[in-house]
Amino acid sequence: MYKLGIDVGGTNTDAVLIDSDRNVVAEVKYPTSGDIYDGILGAVRACLKASGINRAEISQAMLGTTQCTNAIVERKSLAPIGILRIGAPATLGIPPMIDWEEDIQKIAVDYAVVGGGFEYDGKELAPFDREVAARFFEGLKGRVKSVAISCVFSTVRNDHELEAAALCREVMGEEVHVSVSSEIGSMGLIERENAAILNAALYEVAERFTTGFAKTLEDEGVTDARVYLSQNDGTLMTMEYAKKYPILTIACGPTNSIRGASYLSHLKDAIVIDVGGTTTDLGVILAGFPRESGVAVTIGGVRTNFRMPDVISIGLGGGSIVRQHEDGTVTVGPDSVGYRITEKALVFGGDTLTATDVAVKLKLADIGDKSKVEQLDYETARKAMEAIRSMVEDSIDAMKVSSADIDVILVGGGSIIIPDQLAGTKSVVKPDYFGTANAIGSAISKVSGTLEQLINYDETPREAALNRARAEAVELAVEAGAVRETVEIIEVEDVPLAYYPGNTNRVKVKAAGDLV
Repeated sequence: MYKLGIDVGGTNTDAVLIDSDRNVVAEVKYPTSGDIYDGILGAVRACLKASGINRAEISQAMLGTTQCTNAIVERKSLAPIGILRIGAPATLGIPPMIDWEEDIQKIAVDYAVVGGGFEYDGKELAPFDREVAARFFEGLKGRVKSVAISCVFSTVRNDHELEAAALCREVMGEEVHVSVSSEIGSMGLIERENAAILNAALYEVAERFTTGFAKTLEDEGVTDARVYLSQNDGTLMTMEYAKKYPILTIACGPTNSIRGASYLSHLKDAIVIDVGGTTTDLGVILAGFPRESGVAVTIGGVRTNFRMPDVISIGLGGGSIVRQHEDGTVTVGPDSVGYRITEKALVFGGDTLTATDVAVKLKLADIGDKSKVEQLDYETARKAMEAIRSMVEDSIDAMKVSSADIDVILVGGGSIIIPDQLAGTKSVVKPDYFGTANAIGSAISKVSGTLEQLINYDETPREAALNRARAEAVELAVEAGAVRETVEIIEVEDVPLAYYPGNTNRVKVKAAGDLV
């Protein structure tokens, strides 16, 4: 049996087929189209043709897509929503979406702040005002099909959020899409609420790309495969889970590359440098999974605090434009010829000096027609490569948590421009199939569940609390589609909170297992 992995990037859509022993059977790169489904269809067809396998033998298909990120950044295809916050009177001073830009605030048809919510220790601030909430939901009927619900300290106790969600479905019908903030974000009402709002607004996008991917596979005769979507912690989720939590697909591209890099290089702790046509993403892999960001993340101008990979991006890629200035300095990027590299770069007969041309001139890469760069001044190429080296080395330093040297894994089609000697590294590895590491990462990923809670160890002994948290994380992984017998705990975080009374700790447990 085979797995089909697909990752949609800004320049190329990559596809791979992997057999039951996790060997790569076929890999292709296909230009990403304006309508991403044309690119996905082309990549699937090319991969199937290259492999020559029987389509009936494909048992699983995985997709990593930028659709949700693009929808937020471009303000396109976002659904109209209603917003209910449970937190009056304590939170009336700051209305929902207070710091959002006007062009995206328009997605909110109406909002209400009703009585209810909790203190940091789980004590009730006020009873949940069902009557006012019910009137609000009645007013939304026929106007929206998606609602975001948030509540003060719902990550400690989500009773009121769940009661409100049940009331919403009772009033508006079972078909309404309800986003509950405690299931999406972390501590911090505003950022968590923002994440729930974005998730609610993405439900139509999620319906479209899940249905579209399934239809693409069906049209190509891949009818026996279970379909999964990549999420941004380096694991997978089912189609139904993706429809419920579409926001978790944001930034899945870099995490797919990180997982694929780890698998191909057999390194579990390293910095991964993923070089595309326009940008380079750097991330850290710890124990085989991407390191998560510890700060609030802004997406399309909206501050959120749901889980995101710790990734930095720089304007460097294979298509980055190289310029020599009057003072003799040479710069690389941040602008790029992007997907037009095969017609614009010198080695492909174009008229634009790119980072790829520099790599060919300096014999770091063997691509295109090297005779096209014979006239390129060696000193110009050397200065350009030093600029590339400096950008990458500075970024490596920014990702480190200590001064010690660290292993580096190079992946992505544009990684041919990166030198194999970099300051601050123990080794620089470019594994086989480096160009399609993102699609490979999608194909080999597991399914996970993450639990995050505030726990007072004075009330619940530490070991008992951690054991309960581990069990709940396992259940979340199983709910997401993992085989129970294969689920293992891959991360336990236990952080004391000095600003809380008593022995209060933020406990975070992550479990992952193989697909059903």
